[in-house]
Amino acid sequence: MSTEPEPASKDATDAVDTGPETPGTAEASAPGAAGPAEVSAPDAAGPDTAADAGAASDAGAASDAGPDEPAGQASDAGDGAEAAAQVSEAEAELAAQRAERERIERRKAEKQGPIDAGGKLSGTAADLLAAVRAVESGEKPAAPVFGAPEPARRPAPEPVRRASPDAAAPPAAHAGPVGPAGPAPETVQSVRRVLAEGSAPEALAPQTAALLGEGAADALRADPWQLLRVGGVRPEQADGFARALLGAECGPDDERRGRAVTVWLLEQAALAGHTALELPRLTATLAQRGVPDPDAAVQSTLAEGEALAFQDALEESGARPERAAGGAEGTGAEGGEGEEDEERPVRVLIGLERYALAEESLADGLARLVNSAPKQDGSAADWEQAASSAPGSATDLIRAVAGHGLVLHTGGEASLAEPAALLHAAHALGLRAWAAAPGPLGRDRFAALLGAPSADSASPGPAAPAVVTVAGLLTGAEGPGRDADGALDLDLLVVLDAPQLDVEAGALLAESLPDGARLVLAGDPAVLWSVGPGRVFADLLAARVCPQVASRLPDPGPLGELVSGIGIGELGQVEAPGKEIVIVPVRDAGEAVHRTVQLVADSVPRAIGVPAEETQVITPGHGGAAGTRALNAALKERLNPGPGRFGGFDPGDRVVHSPAPGRVLPGRVVTADADGLHLSCAGGTVVVPRDRVEGSVRHGWALTAHQALGGRWPAVVVVLPGDAVQALSRPWIYTAFGRAARHLSVVHGVEQALPRAVAEVPAKPRTTRLPVLLAPQVPVTD
Repeated sequence: MSTEPEPASKDATDAVDTGPETPGTAEASAPGAAGPAEVSAPDAAGPDTAADAGAASDAGAASDAGPDEPAGQASDAGDGAEAAAQVSEAEAELAAQRAERERIERRKAEKQGPIDAGGKLSGTAADLLAAVRAVESGEKPAAPVFGAPEPARRPAPEPVRRASPDAAAPPAAHAGPVGPAGPAPETVQSVRRVLAEGSAPEALAPQTAALLGEGAADALRADPWQLLRVGGVRPEQADGFARALLGAECGPDDERRGRAVTVWLLEQAALAGHTALELPRLTATLAQRGVPDPDAAVQSTLAEGEALAFQDALEESGARPERAAGGAEGTGAEGGEGEEDEERPVRVLIGLERYALAEESLADGLARLVNSAPKQDGSAADWEQAASSAPGSATDLIRAVAGHGLVLHTGGEASLAEPAALLHAAHALGLRAWAAAPGPLGRDRFAALLGAPSADSASPGPAAPAVVTVAGLLTGAEGPGRDADGALDLDLLVVLDAPQLDVEAGALLAESLPDGARLVLAGDPAVLWSVGPGRVFADLLAARVCPQVASRLPDPGPLGELVSGIGIGELGQVEAPGKEIVIVPVRDAGEAVHRTVQLVADSVPRAIGVPAEETQVITPGHGGAAGTRALNAALKERLNPGPGRFGGFDPGDRVVHSPAPGRVLPGRVVTADADGLHLSCAGGTVVVPRDRVEGSVRHGWALTAHQALGGRWPAVVVVLPGDAVQALSRPWIYTAFGRAARHLSVVHGVEQALPRAVAEVPAKPRTTRLPVLLAPQVPVTD
């Protein structure tokens, strides 16, 4: 059946212009090109990991956030306020991540020199970097001055790990308290009074108190723009709050406002996937936001330690970037060579410390794996015999893993058979081999292929290779646990769906691996990137620092042919004699909702034989007349009608639970009582307290493509309403269509925008530093 849509007039919305590509940056869009659109998504709280259609970031990066981009962190002020003060079942995971970040920060502080940045800049950029050095030396600079040239970046040291026996215990299924229960009631009440005085919503009080701590009320009075740190609050709202509190003292040139808006823009950029922003891009956007002196605002932010500055040398494609300090005055550069260094282009980046340290730690951990010899488990002859007996590209994968600590594996759904073959071969050789997926959908899918139980119910132990979730592996709730040194107790780790890894999760994994361990990152590079900042898998593929094995296994059938064509930018005709692909044209969003319900409840079960319980609806965003909210309401009315007595939910409702931003657990409602809403999620029982239901549980008959990542269903209905044109891109369409195993129905209302997106709209750009950080530590492989 043809997948060609009917012709239509050209959509009025054009893609945002992007600038030239630089190392670690996939074409950064020009600041302000997206206009003054806000990034806040009023209803994007809790499990909504994507902002509503039309939401965009102000940082230039902000335009990168499409309707299916993460917005769990940018939640609505009302939805997220009480949730921030509660302790969820994800507390054990979050505590483990905090401990790991503290360790990363201690390692950063132990380095002899400040962040490498450089002696080759002048003017504003030099002032900014001088401010960084002064802050790192413990003093606030009165005036920008140069410091001595910094030493070159050191090779990755072996991380100092601490045993975490408590992390090995799985968290209780009941979301009971395991730590402090949030800010004290008197603190919340005092913040509530300040908010009321400034005409701000009092519902923000719990979240504000949790963010600012015990003295939150005094902090707000001293700096009203601190309110901008609360998720969902926009600069103009913080400005109104500040005017109400400060009166005539409030002005756009207030230094406090400049710092707050700078940090806010960097946070919006992180929501769009960037780990840092280029300095000109940031200052231009600050000017658009009414900051009179953007350079001073950035310098003040750096001086207060709220952001970090970096200088990266830019090289021609294929050349090796060098640390900027290496060619500064006084380092021995002579003659023409020194002049050549002086002419080398550089870029100055500004980033939040959280993501900067995570990206550095990730680079250090990966460099350690690449540069160290893997543990000798089995002889070379044993590995070669295992490789020779493996089918297809699995032979190449096993040979690469035999001699390298880090290997990348790329391919579609069919290629998962190759990591499975590797795990079985490694287990036969005596290795403690494990696989990990970012979420339970990917874990359970691979467990079925591996022929071994997933680790959600009972631990399979070392008797056979098994698959766990990344979060469960890091917290100790799943997997082998940790050894006496605090490292993961394994020899080989295969991370599936690797494009979903952000820099923080990647850093935690890399730093947790023991010396001599082997790490395989496997995934399909054509799918959507991670919800969190960074593009770890894409950066590593581009950096060429380790062996890369491309699977030769094509995805079978008409669906495989369709998705493979989309991956290379072609949406052509595909013969589907078994009704594997059906196109359902619609005129408007109302008809799209009606036809979707008809397909799920009647047509697909009757014609294809797939029940509604095994059919997943995917749509670009949560809002709009055909977003997840509208579709879920219509599907509930047809498939499980009820009064919704507990926060809009009834027993039997299909839901998604988001215990933490970026995590999605599909499940069903079992019952509700005084303790909360009882869910069956990923083979276990979860109790969501009453006051957290609204912010962390949504109906799940319809998901966004980001929420559906890692999963596959017998039948998928992809809904493309007319207002979703701006959300469409090749990776989005590839991801959504690729979730179908047997049947795909496309409710099609975007006309020619569909083939145009496949052919002309690649992945949204992200600015990252991982390739530059790896360059001095790891040689390029051929």
